[in-house]
Amino acid sequence: MPSVKGHASNILNEYGAAQSELIGKTVALTDGMAGTVENVWLDELHGLRISIKGHDGKWPVSTIKFREN
Repeated sequence: MPSVKGHASNILNEYGAAQSELIGKTVALTDGMAGTVENVWLDELHGLRISIKGHDGKWPVSTIKFREN
């Protein structure tokens, strides 16, 4: 059975990967707002949340779509 320390390490590794993947990317929210991901948070109630440069608020990562090339 994996240890609590192992689980915590996996969570932090995935969080770091999400930060690397998301920060600086151009995205659009499902409500049409668009911009560049400025920061990423791990919220114990809502999961992974992002902020978009120039817009107030934090949104669930599930509400974004990446810009298509």
